[in-house]
Amino acid sequence: MDVLSRYELSKDDLAGWLGDGPRYRAQQVWEALYQHFAEPAEMTTLPKALRSRIEAELPPALTPVTEQVSDRGDTIKFLWELDGGARIETVLMLYPDRVTVCVSTQAGCAMACGFCATGQAGFTRQLSVGEIVEQVVRAARRGRDLGRRVGNIVFMGMGEPLANEPAVHGAVQRLHADIGISARHLTVSTVGIIPGIERLAAWDEPVNLAVSLHAANDALRDELVPINRRYPLDDLMTACASYLERRSRRLSFEWALIDGVNDRLQDVHELAERCLDLPLAAHVNLIPLNSTPGYPTRGTAPEGVGRFRDALVRLGVNATVRSNRGNDIDAACGQLAAGQSVRPVTLRRKP
Repeated sequence: MDVLSRYELSKDDLAGWLGDGPRYRAQQVWEALYQHFAEPAEMTTLPKALRSRIEAELPPALTPVTEQVSDRGDTIKFLWELDGGARIETVLMLYPDRVTVCVSTQAGCAMACGFCATGQAGFTRQLSVGEIVEQVVRAARRGRDLGRRVGNIVFMGMGEPLANEPAVHGAVQRLHADIGISARHLTVSTVGIIPGIERLAAWDEPVNLAVSLHAANDALRDELVPINRRYPLDDLMTACASYLERRSRRLSFEWALIDGVNDRLQDVHELAERCLDLPLAAHVNLIPLNSTPGYPTRGTAPEGVGRFRDALVRLGVNATVRSNRGNDIDAACGQLAAGQSVRPVTLRRKP
């Protein structure tokens, strides 16, 4: 990223950028950015000349391209263009009891999960701390316009968060310390990058971990989630157990139910065994597969999703079905592609 953006600077960097002047000025600007989500023109406690300088020298990192609305206004998807032309998407979701922002951490994704539109499109580049934080700020401004306060952040948008762990951690630090979002309301998702899970376990911020599992045996997971060939399930489960022993935080497994592929009774038993072997049983989020242009296989029908959940519960696993949001605007899990072309993928069905 060649252009210095508004949310890229640390507090010390901001003080250096401001130069000589009252010592309290950096704190004023910081609070305007992180507490009030203010645009320069709205920073009325600052001298006009300084507001103009911020506007000119610290532009936003995200240029709006489109904004789409679904679910009677409760789901909003933002398409942004970054410096250099890459595009990413952010989703704001309003629920009766909470407001959640789903943020992207990379433009594209190198993990190549065939049923995910971002993975079908391939990897473009990493996002910076400022580009990640600004997604939350811009979505929070939109939520505030609707009379709602953002309180939950999920790193489940475009990209693999733990393949960009330094920037994700930097963003988490600012979201937690400066915007004031509790660590228990911050969830980092991964397809199973074991070194990243180990580093996350050492963070000061005890965030939640969500592992995109989708299969509980190596043969099928190798096909669905190719990184499994590098970090196979036994090793991944060991890393998850270590995370739980160290942090005692919520661990969830994400499971996109694919018709005829990973929705059989055999899959239920394999998944339950993995969950119950952990020091603290994991929670399972079942997600009916959302359609993507490059992956023609259908998601499991609603009655099959219900049977899968009920079978897990009978075996002692806490499982819920995630309600799909924004399918009609390609804002649901696995659908974010930022308008990029996708590569068609085929997958064999289990015998």
